[in-house]
Amino acid sequence: MPVRLGDPETVRLLRRGDRVDVIAADREGEARVLVSGARVWRDPGGASGSDAAGAEEAGGALVVLSVPRRTAVRLAGAGTRSELAVTLG
Repeated sequence: MPVRLGDPETVRLLRRGDRVDVIAADREGEARVLVSGARVWRDPGGASGSDAAGAEEAGGALVVLSVPRRTAVRLAGAGTRSELAVTLG
């Protein structure tokens, strides 16, 4: 599941195989954990310079996570109305 994170610097810390928790922060400042222990599937560091710059210009940085199908639907919905962040677990 591709997930766009609000902070591109965070994505640079991730490597394939890392486990992360995905957190959604709404416009009122409320934060909640959407997913615990999702595995980073694609190494975000593998993006070329132009790909990485394009992702940042689009409003964040993209990371690909391996999650169950139901979780992917929840993440997709949350990403349209909240800013997403990850914490390393």
